[in-house]
Amino acid sequence: MAHEEIEIDTDDLQRRMDGAMAALKTEFASLRTGRASASIVEPIQVEAYGQMTPINQLGTVNVPEPRMVVINVWDKAMVGKVEKAIRESGIGINPVTDGPLIRLPIPELNEERRRELTKVAAQYAEQAKVAIRNVRRDGMDQIKKAKAQGMSEDDQKFWADTVQELTDKAIAAVDKALEAKQAEIMQV
Repeated sequence: MAHEEIEIDTDDLQRRMDGAMAALKTEFASLRTGRASASIVEPIQVEAYGQMTPINQLGTVNVPEPRMVVINVWDKAMVGKVEKAIRESGIGINPVTDGPLIRLPIPELNEERRRELTKVAAQYAEQAKVAIRNVRRDGMDQIKKAKAQGMSEDDQKFWADTVQELTDKAIAAVDKALEAKQAEIMQV
């Protein structure tokens, strides 16, 4: 039989699964734990010089101690706007302004809030798994199409196993990331 080899683009499937994992890591970074982190202000935009600007482009963001984020605003005229943007951002932290410095004291998380956050983390992980399973389904659909084009039974099994292996690895990575994030949230 002179039929050509039909290949399934597993690199593309892998890339899409990695994308789901990258999105999950970004969502996990936005979950506030009891520890201070400069990433807490990353999503906040400030109306500055006629456009929306991230805080880290208006000042230096430092974490001098485990429960404190300090923003040193370069332009004194912007201090009030940065403070207002933080108050209205919904991160639940009251900024304390002292000249060009804005301090963000990170409150201890209570037990109830920690539990809530672990549930949110689990929801994010579930969304990532759904995305990964959708990529798996696309891969399996490609195999079905290839079967219709004359792919051999052995090749179908090989590609199905390969796609399943990619999926299992990606799901395991999500589970591991979730476990680590939940441990970080529960850590007092």
